[in-house]
Amino acid sequence: MAALVEVTRGNWVESWHDGAIAVVDSKGKIVRQIGDIERPVFPRSAIKGLQALPLIESGAADAYALSQEAISIACASHNGEEIHAQASKEMLSACGLTASALECGAQSPKFEVDQAHLHRQNLQATALHNNCSGKHAGFLCFSQKAGFDYQRYVRPDHPVQCEIRAVLEEMTETRNLGEGSMSWCGTDGCSIPTYALPLKNWAHAFAKFATGQGMKPQRAKAAERLRAAVASAPYMVAGHDRYCTGIMQTLKERAFVKIGAEGVFCAAFPELGLGVALKCWDGSFRAAERMMTGVIEAFLPLSEAEQTALADYKLIQMKNWNGIHVGDIRLNDGVLEHLRGA
Repeated sequence: MAALVEVTRGNWVESWHDGAIAVVDSKGKIVRQIGDIERPVFPRSAIKGLQALPLIESGAADAYALSQEAISIACASHNGEEIHAQASKEMLSACGLTASALECGAQSPKFEVDQAHLHRQNLQATALHNNCSGKHAGFLCFSQKAGFDYQRYVRPDHPVQCEIRAVLEEMTETRNLGEGSMSWCGTDGCSIPTYALPLKNWAHAFAKFATGQGMKPQRAKAAERLRAAVASAPYMVAGHDRYCTGIMQTLKERAFVKIGAEGVFCAAFPELGLGVALKCWDGSFRAAERMMTGVIEAFLPLSEAEQTALADYKLIQMKNWNGIHVGDIRLNDGVLEHLRGA
């Protein structure tokens, strides 16, 4: 294990987080690595960009005249704000369905202000407020365009999930995901299959997603369109006070960044032709975000304005209830230098 992030209190390191980072180019060459990048990892929501490829490739996005906001939310793990629920609802309406078709489950909005908004209207949270509702609306648009029976679309043997599995196999250059030993396949929080692969494979997939290299022309164009949509509407991919939205509001198409559950991040850096996959082994979001910021610092040349915008992500100050600075969440000594190849 590699201790990548430490948490201080005063001058003392109070706790630390182990992790692994893989940075890979579009040909599969490992550009930089820290920790065990061979260990299979469930990427969870970090690969929603890959899972949205059939929405574009199938022609569904054009057939239903989906906006940039709709395409962005197809890649999202959003807060369940009203703007997110409404966008998902409109996607479903465009393909002739309602929220009753969603099989991701009901989930309350992330923040109390949005929960209170529902309460004041005497409404209950629904599947539209699920952080994955946009992704599922995208699945249903694809299913409707392809002429599938959309019911039970979350099942591993449904044509929607079979197509997504085929996309993941091609992008990660693996075979037979989900077959044989089920130790490689699990069920995600939104009920679709999730597949465990080494970090280096996920990073390779996102390097291809960044460049289009090693992909069929139609798929390469789909990836480019997804990156552009998320860059133009980053609020839809997460929302208020969220890391992915903040980073992409600043860097726009320079970085496609997506967090997943249990401390996973995947990212694509198109101008560098690189993909990134990382994992904080204890599942901490605070550590995974600091690790991702370190990768951005190490690889992307940043303007003064970009550096200023990212300053709060580089050194996270912890304050107590009286507003007193009591410690920091920071990269361990030498991590940034190692990422830079020093």
